[in-house]
Amino acid sequence: MKSALVWKVIARCSTTKARVALLTLPHGNVDTPVFMPVGTQGTLKGLTPKQLEELGCQIMLNNTYHLGLRPGQELLEEVGGSHKFQNWNRNLLTDSGGFQMVSLLKLACITEEGVNFQSPHEDGSTMLLTPEHSISLQNSIGADIIMQLDDVVSSLTKGPRVEEATDRSIRWLDRCIAAHKKPDSQNLFAIIQGGLDPDLRRKCVEEMVKRDTPGYAIGGLSGGEEKDIFWRIVTLCTDLLPDHKPIYCMGVGYTEDLIVCSALGIDMFDCVFPTRTARFGNALTSTGTLNLKTSKFSQDFRPIEEDCDCLTCKSFTRAYVHLQSTRETVGCHLITIHNVSYQLRLMRNIRNAIAENRFPQFIQKSFKDLFGGPDRYPEWAVNALKSVDVTLLP
Repeated sequence: MKSALVWKVIARCSTTKARVALLTLPHGNVDTPVFMPVGTQGTLKGLTPKQLEELGCQIMLNNTYHLGLRPGQELLEEVGGSHKFQNWNRNLLTDSGGFQMVSLLKLACITEEGVNFQSPHEDGSTMLLTPEHSISLQNSIGADIIMQLDDVVSSLTKGPRVEEATDRSIRWLDRCIAAHKKPDSQNLFAIIQGGLDPDLRRKCVEEMVKRDTPGYAIGGLSGGEEKDIFWRIVTLCTDLLPDHKPIYCMGVGYTEDLIVCSALGIDMFDCVFPTRTARFGNALTSTGTLNLKTSKFSQDFRPIEEDCDCLTCKSFTRAYVHLQSTRETVGCHLITIHNVSYQLRLMRNIRNAIAENRFPQFIQKSFKDLFGGPDRYPEWAVNALKSVDVTLLP
């Protein structure tokens, strides 16, 4: 299959499966492992694309289903794609709309043809999202990486529905490949499904790899499943997927998840978590989350995080952000700036630690800072890291 990307591994961890690579896409370079902020409808909630660029973001997400509803395909075609529409000159990745089969399940009817959605905007409209229509929308959006339409079920689903969704995702990938009109400028990634069943995951990887797409995503996780099962599915997939292509784990954004999954061989991540939690007044730091709406910060004149160079931390105190987060929308804005900056800085630190071959030591320090001590480490993370020869417990 044609590819509009170049993937070059720069460094590998000598202990874990982690690697640093340079991903070259039509709108510039992306250093991996990378966290991709989610701008569902053309921007992150609380940030402009320009502000995101100033934070050093190299790639962000848009959502095919939501942009297909508003502003719609006709307008996107007229303006020349989402890069121009949102004034974003760096890379874009679009979700295919498959995740809405879970998030909007009550509004969706799934058949072999596709998914028939009732609009969440309560205007009475419907959208039949087929593999062909999803790819057509993504071609109009113009994202550098586009995703196949997959049949997504909740990670808590069991039984025949999981196998049905896995097989259908394989068939839908073939339809997506046939419908893709711009392989010279847009990279179509396959999505590995199979729920929490290792055999279905193996089957799906085997079939998707035959299609030789430019990259692969691990889907259908981060939906409330036990984390000790989550990491085992992740590492199973990274063991089986081609080593010479990027691997993207969808919907992952907690600090410990990003660190552990990087060690398990994941190159790309996305999640709404840093922006969503900001709207509740929660600021992310290397020592844990601060709820800045609580009164104890009302006279705290330190920055959110001492070593953070974001606009919020350079210009405002916790006391000021506390006041605004309890009264004004600017509080959400300031915390969002910090949280996105925190995520991007975390990934930069992960890359540096891998490149300098000190990633295990980085992991150990990060967990100590984040959780305070071994007695508070999540058991699943201890098990996951032990599988790649990193010991957290003394």
